[in-house]
Amino acid sequence: MWNYSIAAALTYLIYDPIWPSISNSLFPAYVTLGILLPSLFVILALSVRYTGIVKTDVAQRLSLFIPVLAAFLLFDETPSSIKIAGIVLAFLAIVCSVPWQKKTTALPSFWIYPLTVFIGMGIIDILFKQIAKTEAIPFTSSLLVVFILAFITSALFLLYLYVMKKLEFKLINMLCGWILGVANFGNILFYLKSHQSLSEQPSLVFSAMNIGVILLGSLVGVVIFHEKLTTWNYTGIVLALISIVLMSQA
Repeated sequence: MWNYSIAAALTYLIYDPIWPSISNSLFPAYVTLGILLPSLFVILALSVRYTGIVKTDVAQRLSLFIPVLAAFLLFDETPSSIKIAGIVLAFLAIVCSVPWQKKTTALPSFWIYPLTVFIGMGIIDILFKQIAKTEAIPFTSSLLVVFILAFITSALFLLYLYVMKKLEFKLINMLCGWILGVANFGNILFYLKSHQSLSEQPSLVFSAMNIGVILLGSLVGVVIFHEKLTTWNYTGIVLALISIVLMSQA
């Protein structure tokens, strides 16, 4: 909740956007994002708890398949052999980056959680692309509405936890939420800017962002947390770099 409060405040203070009309065509997308963004945080936690980090990781990363498919079917991007080769390498890189060697205690009855993560992440990417391509409404105005709706959704859920589950307020949660909100604001802002700058190549934006997360996550894991990467993981990193180069040249 605190994450979305600071993200909304930054959007308003930096860009002073005009509040869009409730009757505009994007409002269903706003409401969907306002519910999906905070809800998926909860679903991710449940997925990790009941199916394990590996299955959740796979579902989250392979959700790239949905927006990439939408790039060609919904956003009229023209496929080329180089771009398709880059996308194939991107998916191979994702498969190689998953820590398959880690054991999980997954229960078959909880398959709904990773499936929801897979579908939800893909839908979020598509909706943000739709917002970015709608020139009639400034994307900063859309961003403000989405953050406020996500804040309201989170606040209602948190209120339930306070009343029904007797959750206690802790200052550290608010401070960490604000730090996360700064990063979240920047992430979504530049994601939308990328879609505007590369409006004819949505698959490049979808893929580059997901692959970028893998590369940076791997670097942070090795340098800061001293994680050990396998040969498959290093292969995934190389494939990720090659895929980005291929798609940027297509």
